[in-house]
Parts: sequence; structure tokens; C-alpha cells
Amino acid sequence: MEKNTPIHLQEIIYASPDSVTSRRISKWEDEGIIRKIASRIYTSNMEDSPEDIIRRNLFPILGHLYPGAVLSHRSAFEFAPTSTNQIFVTYKYTKKIKLPGITIRFLEGPQAIAGDTSFSGDLMVSQRERAFLENLQTSRQTGADSKTLAYPQLEEKLEKIIQVNGEVELNKLRDRARDISKALGMEKEFEKLNKIIGALLTTKTAKALTSKVATARAMGNPYDPARLQLFETLFRELKQQEFKYLAEKNVTNEAYRNFAFYESYFSNYIEGTVFEIDEAKQVIATQQPLPSRNEDSHDILGTYQLVSNKREMKIVPYSPENFLEILQYRHEILLSARTNKKPGTFKDKNNRAGDTLFVDMELVRGTLLQSFDFYKALVHPFAKAAYIMFVVSEVHPFLDGNGRLARIMMNAELSAADQTKIIIPTVYREDYLGALRRLTRNNDPKVYLRMLARAHAFSDTLNAHDLEKMEAILKQSNAFTESNEGVLKIVEQ
Repeated sequence: MEKNTPIHLQEIIYASPDSVTSRRISKWEDEGIIRKIASRIYTSNMEDSPEDIIRRNLFPILGHLYPGAVLSHRSAFEFAPTSTNQIFVTYKYTKKIKLPGITIRFLEGPQAIAGDTSFSGDLMVSQRERAFLENLQTSRQTGADSKTLAYPQLEEKLEKIIQVNGEVELNKLRDRARDISKALGMEKEFEKLNKIIGALLTTKTAKALTSKVATARAMGNPYDPARLQLFETLFRELKQQEFKYLAEKNVTNEAYRNFAFYESYFSNYIEGTVFEIDEAKQVIATQQPLPSRNEDSHDILGTYQLVSNKREMKIVPYSPENFLEILQYRHEILLSARTNKKPGTFKDKNNRAGDTLFVDMELVRGTLLQSFDFYKALVHPFAKAAYIMFVVSEVHPFLDGNGRLARIMMNAELSAADQTKIIIPTVYREDYLGALRRLTRNNDPKVYLRMLARAHAFSDTLNAHDLEKMEAILKQSNAFTESNEGVLKIVEQ
């Protein structure tokens, strides 16, 4: 192999009209470094089947080869091929294109409109209201060959919205669908949707109801494909669920800072930085470290400096590169006193926790950048918070401080949407860590999301307008108890 052969050649490589790039690809193919697996698509993976490679890179392929295409109809809900290996995309023509293991069903229709979501590269995704309208179009096929979900499935999705967020949220969906139906030429589909929603809200006859209830760039930053699959598993689960909106109650500056104090205290306790409450209060009140615990004190101060700053906690990433910038900026503040941990700089040696080996140091940037595709396609603040927290925790991009930073990123998503931030109290530590491990090791996001939803519900009960009263409630809730000595209780206030 020649010296200039790339060390981290991407799994998917696209043909190019550029003569220099085209010659380079031909040379790699002749040397057996890559192979062609479909029209305009090559791979550096010489072991896995073309079907497996195409399937895990399907969305980046669509975004690269068909810019402006909209993942639509049932695929806008499922984010996966059907059981007959079909994916549905709205584009400028109607056509079937076969790739190894996948049939892309292009459906001629409207291009992306305001509200549709940017996903992977230049691939868009139908916003929720558009997806409902698309799924109410007439389909000549049935079952897994149909571009639309069955009526019972759509009704169950609408019913779930009512169960979780009430009739107001469903009415918002209907109003938005009415607004966009004209631009999409889907007025008839809106009437169908209106009848279903009307039946669910008992304003129209229930006879309308039938249900009982409801990956990578070609060349660029190298990344960890196994982690991307794990993030996609979490992403799909997040897209299937409805989450509560829990509006922030501690809106005054004093209440926000009081909440931030315990947020900082517990976040550091999880990582083994243990202080007595009065010691932590002294550190925050004086903004000076305890003489005997300089670095630990600065950990508390750094965390508090970030999470007590309303303006800082309203900042969320708007692009992949900006995501990295925010992580590095916050980490630099968080670990400012631990210069040996290189604050603000991605790790230069690998790290692990028990049997879990985190993302290789050479793959950190690429994995974080790639993870942003799924983040962009999430809308609900809790979903974005749960996703970004797990990504940072799972990548572990820095030498230290990753858990605290992950929780800061999580709470920034909630704070930016004026939602209650999440505290993970000491008594809940093992539930928290166990749920993270289960998702990492068993690809099971359900336990993780239940755990985080419970912590969110608990945090929403906390009144932080008086610091001492908040401490009393936390004590009654067993918040300070070691996790093997008690359970978290929600105390009525």
C-alpha cells in the first residue's frame, strides 16, 4: 500500500465528476482498497455485505445523491425501511431505484416547505403535520409495500399525543396541518385528518375511527459506526414517543440560581466530588475554593458558573461544528483548574469506565459531527435533551468531566425551551448509571428514557425560590441518601 493511502478511509465513497477524484477512486479500486457496491457508490469495507453497508448508510446516501429529497410518508415516521425493504422519498419524479437490499420509492411531490426538518446532508424530513397528511393519501399498495401507514397506526399516534400532552397539543397539530395543506395541495387529506381528530376529541362521530387505541459521509472526519447505530436506535425510540412539556417554574434569577446550586452539587456528587452541603454553599457564596480542596472546589464553581447563567443555558447548537465549539467552550470553564486534564481540548488518550471503552480519541470529532444529523431531526426539548446527553456521555470526548458536561448539555436544551431542568439526586445515581449502561450494552433505550422522565417529573416538583426550603424538600425526598440506602420520593408541596 502506498504511503499516501488514507488511514481512515470512509466506509462510503461516492463517484465524482471531478477527474482528479475519479482517477483516485479508480486507483483505489484497482489496488483492492475499495470496491463498487452500487451505481456511483463505493466502499472501503471489504468484509460486510453490500446490503448491510447500504442499510446503515442509507440516509447519508440519500442526502448526497438526491439533494433536496424529502423523507416522507410512512418513512417520515419510521425512519427505517419497511419489512419488504422499501423507503419512501418525495422528489421531483416518480421512480423506483434499487440498491443492494433496499428499494428507494421516489414519489413526485412538493419540495420541502418551511417547518420540514433538515436531516442528513441535503436530505429533508417531512414535519409531523405534513407526514400525517402524506399518510392519508390514497395508496395502491397495502401492507409493507404501501407508502402509507394503516389508519389504525395513524390513529394510535394521534391518540398518544392526547394521552401525553392533552387536547391542546392535538389542536395545535390540526391548526398547523390546515395551514400547510394548501401549500402542499393536500386539502382532501386534511379533511380526513380533521375527521379523525374530531372523532378523538368527540366533536365528530367516532365512526371515522378504526383503531382500538397507536449514516455517514463519504470522505471527511472518521467516526465510530457502531456508536452511530446506537445513536440511531435512541433516535428512533425518541421519534416514536410523546413527551410531556414541563414549563420552568423557577423563573426568577434567584430561584434559577438556587436550583443551579443543587444541580451543580448533585452533578459533581455523581462523579465522586463529595462535599458537605454547607461546604458547597461556602464555595459558591465566596467564589473561593476551600484551601484543602482547590481542584474539587473549582469543579463545583465551574459547574455552577455554567448552569446558573441563564444566558449561557439558552445556547444550543445550530450546526455540527457549533456543537463542537460549545462542548469545548463549556469544558474549558468546567475544568479550568485541572490543567492536567486539558480543559477545552478533546482527549489525546482513550478512556473507559469498567468494561465500557468509549469512542477512540481519533474518532471523537467525526462521531460527534455525525451524531448531529439525528439531533437536528428531533423537535421536543426533552427528546433533544435525552439525545444530546447520551451522545456526550457515550463519546466521552474529554479526558475528564464528561458526565457533568453531558448533563449541562442536557439541561441547556430544556432551559432554552423554558422547560424544567433535570437534577439527578444522589439516591437516584445507580438508576441513572444503570440506565446508561443498559442502553450502551443492550441497545435498550426504553429504560433510559423512563429513568430520565422520572427524574424530570421529580425536578418539576422542586420550588427553588427559597434555598433552605428547597433543601428541606430534598431531604424529605431522600435526595441526599446513598442509592443503596433509600428510594427517591416525590413530596407534595
